[in-house]
Amino acid sequence: MALFNFGKKKEEEKKTPACACSCGCAASEAESITNDCCPDLKEGEICCIKVLAGCKSCHEQFEYTKQAVKDMGLSVEVEYITDMQKVMEYGVMSMPALVVNEKVVAMGKVLKAADVVALLHKLGF
Repeated sequence: MALFNFGKKKEEEKKTPACACSCGCAASEAESITNDCCPDLKEGEICCIKVLAGCKSCHEQFEYTKQAVKDMGLSVEVEYITDMQKVMEYGVMSMPALVVNEKVVAMGKVLKAADVVALLHKLGF
């Protein structure tokens, strides 16, 4: 009779890569999603902004977000994430979704550039 230990094997295979944001921090992806991505950031600083995509209007959200970052004079690259495995790791159920410093801050509707700016200000950025 063969015994299977699927749980242990999955645990061994489950090695998380370094944070994928542009800050270059060493946080694992799982840690960065649940905690602050970059613990050395001062309050009000942004290390990374991502648009989680999987629909037609998601590219619009990406363009509006890039415009908002430009309008605010920020030197942050906006990432466009289409890999559904990565999108699912954020627990997002509707797209587009906007992620700032590894925290989902909006999902399910396209925010115009002015709306993104207002949201970032409201969040303290």
